[in-house]
Amino acid sequence: MNKEFLVYKMGEMSKLACRIDSNLFTQYGVKRGLRNEDGSGVLVGLTNVGNVVGYERQPDGSLTPTEGKLFYRGYELKQLVAPLLRDKRFGFEETAYLLLTGGLPDREELDAFTELLNSKMALDHRSLVHIIDLEGSNIMNILARCVLEMYTFDPDPDNISRDNLMRQSIDLIAKFPTIIAYAFNSYRHSLQGRGLHIRHPREDISLAENFLYMLKNKYTDLEARMLDLLLITQAEHGGGNNSTFTVRVTSSTTTDTYSSIAAGIGSLKGKLHGGANIMVSDMFHHLCKAIKNWEDDTEIDSYLIKMLKKEAYDKSGLIYGLGHAVYTYSDPRAESLKQLAGKLAAEKDREKEYDFLCKIEERGKECIKKHKNMKRPVCANLDFYSGFIYEMIGLPEEIYTPIFAMARIVGWCAHRIEELNFGESRIIRPAYKNLMNERRYIELADRDKA
Repeated sequence: MNKEFLVYKMGEMSKLACRIDSNLFTQYGVKRGLRNEDGSGVLVGLTNVGNVVGYERQPDGSLTPTEGKLFYRGYELKQLVAPLLRDKRFGFEETAYLLLTGGLPDREELDAFTELLNSKMALDHRSLVHIIDLEGSNIMNILARCVLEMYTFDPDPDNISRDNLMRQSIDLIAKFPTIIAYAFNSYRHSLQGRGLHIRHPREDISLAENFLYMLKNKYTDLEARMLDLLLITQAEHGGGNNSTFTVRVTSSTTTDTYSSIAAGIGSLKGKLHGGANIMVSDMFHHLCKAIKNWEDDTEIDSYLIKMLKKEAYDKSGLIYGLGHAVYTYSDPRAESLKQLAGKLAAEKDREKEYDFLCKIEERGKECIKKHKNMKRPVCANLDFYSGFIYEMIGLPEEIYTPIFAMARIVGWCAHRIEELNFGESRIIRPAYKNLMNERRYIELADRDKA
């Protein structure tokens, strides 16, 4: 039998094997996507790390939409961000310390922690050479492979004591920016014929500044502080988001840190999770060309409705960056980024594009509600503005999602430490109901006759 035909035939057979009547999920009370009928998440665990609030549950069990709030260790995100903006200082290191330890650092602790991170950013010669040798167009895959390789260089990789987990966490947080910057420079050199620049990380600047320095050398203060804010807003989002849940599930088996984090990277790569920022960016560029009058609500609405009907753009039926599984009226991360994106747009002389993006948000929310006859509010999520900000900073699309990982590694590590050390660890093992009836084995000779 032709091998290509065999693969095709097996694929067609698998379609039949995977077919399940959607009504059976309701019949057996299965929570698809671990979601309740009202759209809320199924409660599968407890955590002290982060809390995502988008609605309030009433005494009768119904949900009431509320303004979105995000808490890191009990502190609302807005509380953490406001003094950083006021004092024009960098805060990702402070946020990382809070998420890892549960408490805000004093000045001495913050300085010591920042110095510790900076001292661990550099890669040894073996890792550096390996990154340069890795060829591929997807930086997320290279990041995952490098993380797995770190197991080899770790003197105590399988130890899951709190002290060792903290050591590994700090090392990962410090090295993610370096790996991503070097991986992209290598990618640009091998696939685009550009010069290969490997800059050693500095020990006198913030993590956000170091990343921009290693990636492109020159940057403005506003660009660096904008990246710092992006890292802060993406550092944690509760235990239920797909990549963090993946880290917790794998951690519950007591596997090593590097295997667990690599699994989280694989989850975040998906376009329905961390990869959504690229989809928003691509969609916005398309809309800039497809819509002639950026101020005409009628023209904008008409095209967005076509997208929702799967008649335009990628025919997915989605307006990327709008809507969220938990947030209803607003996503606090998007609200913060929207304001600062306006400031950066003014610096970059891209205010018209910024105004058009805001218009897409406004009209898109109305079109979704109208097309889907939704009563629940729809809000812009983090991804709606992050891609535009990355672009204004001068960051290439290939590293949008890796930057997300560079931030979320903090939350992943905090949840892994909690999963392995709260005292009653059990392997996470939910149930699936089997629908296949028992069958009698058929001998190979009899199968040939059939």
